[in-house]
Amino acid sequence: MALDAATLALVTAELKDKLLDAKIDKIFEPTRDEVLITLRTRTETHRLLLSARSGSARVCLTAESFENPLTPPGFCMLLRKHLTGGRLVDLHMEPGDRIVYFDFRCTNEMGDLVLNTLAAELMGRYSNLVLVQNGRIIDALKRVDFEDSEIRQLLPGLPYTLPPKPGKPDFLSVSAAGMVAAACQRELPVAQALGKAVGGVGPVVMREAAYRAFGGDTALLASELDEAGKAKLAAALEELRAEHAAGGHPTVVRLPNGEGEKPVEFSFFAPQQYGNASRLTLYPSYSQMLEDYYATKDRAERLRQKSRELYKAVHNMHERAVRKQAARREELAQSEKADTLRLCGELLQANLWALHKGERQATVTNYYTGEEMTIRLDPRLGPNENAQKYFKDYKKKQTAGTMLRKLLVEGEAEIEYLATVLYEVESAPGEQALNEIRAELKSQGYLKYYKQRDRKQKPADFLRYRSSDGFEILVGRNNLQNDKLTLHTARGKDLWFHVQKAPGSHAVVMSRGQDIPDTTKQEAAELAVLHSSQNGGAKVAVDTTEVRNIWKANGAKPGMVLYEVYTTVYVTPRPGLEEELRVK
Repeated sequence: MALDAATLALVTAELKDKLLDAKIDKIFEPTRDEVLITLRTRTETHRLLLSARSGSARVCLTAESFENPLTPPGFCMLLRKHLTGGRLVDLHMEPGDRIVYFDFRCTNEMGDLVLNTLAAELMGRYSNLVLVQNGRIIDALKRVDFEDSEIRQLLPGLPYTLPPKPGKPDFLSVSAAGMVAAACQRELPVAQALGKAVGGVGPVVMREAAYRAFGGDTALLASELDEAGKAKLAAALEELRAEHAAGGHPTVVRLPNGEGEKPVEFSFFAPQQYGNASRLTLYPSYSQMLEDYYATKDRAERLRQKSRELYKAVHNMHERAVRKQAARREELAQSEKADTLRLCGELLQANLWALHKGERQATVTNYYTGEEMTIRLDPRLGPNENAQKYFKDYKKKQTAGTMLRKLLVEGEAEIEYLATVLYEVESAPGEQALNEIRAELKSQGYLKYYKQRDRKQKPADFLRYRSSDGFEILVGRNNLQNDKLTLHTARGKDLWFHVQKAPGSHAVVMSRGQDIPDTTKQEAAELAVLHSSQNGGAKVAVDTTEVRNIWKANGAKPGMVLYEVYTTVYVTPRPGLEEELRVK
């Protein structure tokens, strides 16, 4: 759900209590939609996250670590110029709207004290961060020009104006009786009628009011409420308003979804509408609630943004390799017609006596079939020279065919390798994994200009699991790790698993010289599927063989191995297996 104005008011009050008079120390822009500001008070250091991402727009304190870009984006540099060293002198919210103002007293380039305001507009897909001074825009995280909006532009130098407000009274400013009266004019279910009549809160608040007043009767129309029903609804709304006025209780609602529990809602109260199927988590602060609710979603989005450029580069390499392979096949098909050139040369040599220089074609008898055949000639060449030209072209085509067959084998290997890298980029769990992939691509000559960070990161370990029978199962994270696991870590009778003819990780059961039970083999095969492009499929083919049957061809790409003796099993991974077997 989106952060509504009522909850945002409590978040703002909480931030004001903690951050007022704090001084800006550092400013970062981890992704194109987020700004992270480090503020110091006399006793504490806080990290303020301002997110303008459409699906998770918010302001809150955060304890999460972020990977910052090597080169700060332009808006980050602008904020550093105008805000670094500034002190937070006020923090307030636009009444009834999802806009929070952070007022900083700063020193400008001339040494004068100025008041700079950072406006965090948290309005879904229109979310933005705008830096304002003396009522005029210095700049915005997402500039809005006249083509984007005829009503409101956000460009440097323009006056800062508020977005249009909906024509609905605010939940916090109108009485409960007034809300009920406005809702009862609509022939809609109670919760929907309240949502149409009142602004400043999300649907969860309206549903909760209806639930507390009438229980599970969700089809009850607001226009049909009698006086007793209106009184119940007003009492429920007043109860929610009183809870908000008292500071509320930051709560996240979780529901089971087959893979555990998924957070589906948050608000300033503990919702009763979900019944016993839900689990409510109460938090000591609104910042912790928001961070926990959006954590998984945001981490995935940040990683997607960071991997987008690498994914695009690898995808282009893969598409280029596929196109080259198609062109080679077409050229090979042409080269296989070389025998016709040899035949033309032989027939011309057998009929030299009948040919003359200057002729453009010759009709001769094909002594293999007895039929007449017309051969094109170069009029500038003599009969024997024309014959030798056909023989020379024949040898060229023969040589080209030999080279093309070799290139086709190499091309198939390259396409297979790039497909595995593409899968690794898509499934990379973090920035370190992406850096390892970049380093691998550079070592293979695909990325020429990639430069690693100065600080060297310790290579990640294999993914480690323990089977139900107590056997260790190791899984590679990328192609380099796959090579290390299969060719250097595993030994002899250790059992190797890999999905058939699809990108995926190598999985190895460390046998310790013992016979491996069928249960462990089944679990290892399922893990191989879970760590492959076939994850989510049913009855996926998995090849398995002892490690001693695997070898690597000279010059083969990382992760590319060969094997001839193997068994194929068909498995469907069980939900929750990976978490169950993971070594903590």
